[in-house]
Amino acid sequence: MHTTGYYTHSDCLLHDMGEGHPECPQRLLAIQDRLLSSGLDQALNWPDCPLASVADLSLAHDAAYIEKMIQWDAQLNDDTVDEIAFKQIDPDTRMNRGSLRAAMRSVGAALAATDAVIDGRLENAFCAIRPPGHHATRQRGMGFCLFNNVAIAALHAVRRRGFKRVALIDFDVHHGNGSEDILSGLEEVLMVGFYQHPFYPGIHPDVSASNMVNLPVKAYTKGEAVRELVREGWLPRLRAFEPEMIFVSAGFDAHQDDDLAQLSLNVSDYAWMTREIMDLAAKYAKGRIVSCLEGGYDLHALASSVEAHLRGLTDL
Repeated sequence: MHTTGYYTHSDCLLHDMGEGHPECPQRLLAIQDRLLSSGLDQALNWPDCPLASVADLSLAHDAAYIEKMIQWDAQLNDDTVDEIAFKQIDPDTRMNRGSLRAAMRSVGAALAATDAVIDGRLENAFCAIRPPGHHATRQRGMGFCLFNNVAIAALHAVRRRGFKRVALIDFDVHHGNGSEDILSGLEEVLMVGFYQHPFYPGIHPDVSASNMVNLPVKAYTKGEAVRELVREGWLPRLRAFEPEMIFVSAGFDAHQDDDLAQLSLNVSDYAWMTREIMDLAAKYAKGRIVSCLEGGYDLHALASSVEAHLRGLTDL
């Protein structure tokens, strides 16, 4: 059994984009309920999650964007503003008065998990955080994302902790355009992913960047075809790269029951991918993995998939 950290915080529930929005606080509550009912919560370590600083955000985001977010937060939290007011970031993404705190807590959780794994206090970690992050670019939030949690954590490992080879594996159903925008061309980072195409965000990946392996798949692709793509498209590049640490953008919206997309993965596919990641980490990265929640909007599918992912991380 591995020593696995589970990073989450009640502040992550403060971000709420309004009734009926699929990226809702209930996502984290469904995961937590599943862990409690399965008894898996007893196998996890539950460390504290600090708030990130502006300097942390600046690892991946422009100062002007960070300042804009702080200004919008101040406006939303003005005593004269209605408590249920929103600031529209893009057609799919809004801020409420709790959003900035939730986002800062999410980044802080990813950074704390990274340090704990690097320092050997944990073998690996999963961050049950929101808002998600992999669509947030250097200059803007979009696609339900405000700050790019996993890209910030990866850059922390490189720029502050001195790692020379860090891998980012993205199995969300959507292309991680924000992570690509931030990390493209950075020789210390190899990013691999698959995504439904054509689909949101509709931004063609930068195929010229040698450190990007983002593979499009058609709607209704089943799990075995995705596994073959991983075997032939991801794993040879990852093995050649020999990462010292692995980060995961863990989106579970490619599940066959998730109505926001049209891929046909199931729980066993997520369990298989987790085992492959664990094998890579054991061989090259001293077991070091930090996984951060991205998408997943059918609550039952999300909870069961996260359970499978965590069972893989803990080796239960």
